Amino acid sequence: MRARDHGIIVGSGTPGPHNAITDVPGVRVGHTTLISGDGPRVVGSGPVRTGVTVVLPHESSAFDEPVYAGLHWLNGNGEITGMAFLREYGILGSPIGLTNTGSVGVVRDALVEIEVGALRKGAVSWSLPVVGETWDGSLNDIDGQHVTAAHVREAYARASGGPVEEGSVGGGTGMICHGFKGGIGTASRIVDGYTVGVLVQANHGRRDRLTVNGVNVGRWLPTSPAPYEGAGSIIGIVATDAPLLPHQCRRLAQRAGLGVARTGGAGENSSGDGFLCFATGNRNLPANALDADPPRTYQVTVLADEHIDPLFYAVIEATEEAIVNVLVAAETMTGADGLTIPGLDGAVLANLLT
Repeated sequence: MRARDHGIIVGSGTPGPHNAITDVPGVRVGHTTLISGDGPRVVGSGPVRTGVTVVLPHESSAFDEPVYAGLHWLNGNGEITGMAFLREYGILGSPIGLTNTGSVGVVRDALVEIEVGALRKGAVSWSLPVVGETWDGSLNDIDGQHVTAAHVREAYARASGGPVEEGSVGGGTGMICHGFKGGIGTASRIVDGYTVGVLVQANHGRRDRLTVNGVNVGRWLPTSPAPYEGAGSIIGIVATDAPLLPHQCRRLAQRAGLGVARTGGAGENSSGDGFLCFATGNRNLPANALDADPPRTYQVTVLADEHIDPLFYAVIEATEEAIVNVLVAAETMTGADGLTIPGLDGAVLANLLT
């Protein structure tokens, strides 16, 4: 179930038909979830509570049809690969992977394999995939590195539009959020004829700071059993079909941090809070292939900055609701060494807000 299934309406904006990042036309999401074993942690054996999530920016190859993008870090105790290129050129030319901290490398390499394998015969090219991470080492045998290239290929093949599975799935399987079970969540807003969607991998926050619709509900909830509160991370992916330039994408990504703040997140010292925004409003950008013959000039359409505020508000609301959806969707999980992290009962949360 999701927040709205319990009557919890975040903000005043209008969500898309699925209230998900996939409401942005062409955006697809796929998960591979790995859950096995119980009891004491044995590195390399388990218990395993992890996975991988893949976000595809449109229905074609992002390598052949890159899109403008921008990045913002609220606090940089984390990793998103491919960022030097993205910052320099303002372009996203790959799928996006989300996983645990110890599996970033294998996910990146698998995405390279997928992209290179899809190239036309004889093409000369390169790939710098975007892969973000949060640390699931409390519930998961993270040092066992249980995510494989096959799992990445599986998530990529499963990527689809429509409703997005939320909670303890994909890269969010072993995550903890505000002292409750965390994971993957998403939401969207329709504004001025454009769609803004947000997907988060939430592994951050303290229970006593948890806030929903301006109400500090965390102070009324039982003490958290979760270790390392305030030391986790959140990765947010913002997508829109508005025609934005890279600097405008960066500005939208920055506003995701305000959605995190509205739920009580603070970008603590040991938190890796990174947000990436891509915009599919211009689909005529030159491909990344080294042997391509790009035009000397090309035209793009740009939304005037004077009209961008509604998109800012949409990002803030969708980020806040995506985090609440994580908490409501994720169920109680017992992981390594018998640690049990409770899910947040949506009905209890709704009662606290009345």
